[in-house]
Amino acid sequence: MKLGDALEAVAELSAGDRLEGLRQHLNPDFIEDALTWAGTTSVRRRRLPAEQVVWLVIGMALRRNESIERVADVLDLATPDRRDTLLAKSGISRARKRLTAEPLAYLFQVTAAEWSVRSAEAHRWRGLSVYGMDGTTMRVADSPENRAAFGGQTGPRGASGYPQVRVVAMMALRSHILSGFRFADYGTGETTLARDMWNEVPENSLVIFDRAFLVKKDLVDLETSGGRHWLSRTKSNTTWAVREKLGRDDYLVEWELKGPGLPSTWTLRAIHYKKRGYPRTTLLTSLLDADLYPAKEVIALYHERWETEIGHDELKTHMLERQEAIRSRTPDGVRQELWGIAIAYNLVRLEMERTAIEAKVPPTRISFVHSLLLVRDELGGLRGPRLPLGTIPKRLQNLRRNLKRLVLPERRPKRVYPRAVKVKMSNYPRKRPSVTPPK
Repeated sequence: MKLGDALEAVAELSAGDRLEGLRQHLNPDFIEDALTWAGTTSVRRRRLPAEQVVWLVIGMALRRNESIERVADVLDLATPDRRDTLLAKSGISRARKRLTAEPLAYLFQVTAAEWSVRSAEAHRWRGLSVYGMDGTTMRVADSPENRAAFGGQTGPRGASGYPQVRVVAMMALRSHILSGFRFADYGTGETTLARDMWNEVPENSLVIFDRAFLVKKDLVDLETSGGRHWLSRTKSNTTWAVREKLGRDDYLVEWELKGPGLPSTWTLRAIHYKKRGYPRTTLLTSLLDADLYPAKEVIALYHERWETEIGHDELKTHMLERQEAIRSRTPDGVRQELWGIAIAYNLVRLEMERTAIEAKVPPTRISFVHSLLLVRDELGGLRGPRLPLGTIPKRLQNLRRNLKRLVLPERRPKRVYPRAVKVKMSNYPRKRPSVTPPK
């Protein structure tokens, strides 16, 4: 029995259950549109049609510790007339090459635009949808092709052990649902990747980011339309002229601008504060109205920026299970796999948001680790031979009874954890990248 058929049967037997399936979120029309847009729709009957390869790539992200053949088997991916034949690894590889990365990129953009906007609007702050932006890096398999395409760090000890991809993500901050996702070679800067996403920020929203993204021209363009605002820490060398005092440690300031198409000065708001255990900090923001946006609330809101760091940890530490690198050994495969990882992460987060609604708590109080395990079970556990259809309603009832296990304790904002390294570098010599001797 296919996953979709099993979930439809469950819906009939147990209407209203929480576990209705990932396919409810990922509308088949989205997949068909993505394949049509990229020109990779399966015209003839293939061993592994393109729409099934899309699910295979998403499944690869959710089941990191299993081979790609095993993922295909768990997802029950094959054409109906060859169900008795196992998929060969070579056939799966050819199917992925036919698919390319473009349909996955399109699928992420279409779904993220719908899911993140809906989520952010449900968790507004003073009428504004709240988003966060941050960058990170991800290791990829150490193959000559990946190293040539993506590069990596270099230093006194030589080249990094693995090639690396530069990633910048934007998310609905209070649910962690990704709204934007960009990646490139390691040498591409975070602000360059972010520049491609500023136009995707919805109207009547606020983006919170670290000072690395404090680029004047980009922020002027963001602020000039649609009630779009931003909030960031200042850099150590940021200077301005005080124009008006709004309250204690709260000022309107003028920032000098230089460059074609920019005004000579720019009015912003600077808020100074000191948090226990940390040095004195200054925030810059486009939220100029001190009555509508009180300084104390703005300061507290800025510290929600840490949710972006938590999101990166969820993706890299838990979903990818601290693997040294994602598995694809070719640049095209890496790009396809990265888009699949972003889609899979959003699917898990959507399930978490539904659980939060039932539990009447914020989405950030739902355990990502437990939710990920449930989604993995949903992908692989609802098949006839392994789980008889008649046992599924009981399984769902048990899930509802144990719903409290997914709910985390409330955050304790007064805890102080300054950044520090806990594990020092290994004393073992580093394994150098393999070099093929010239023929």
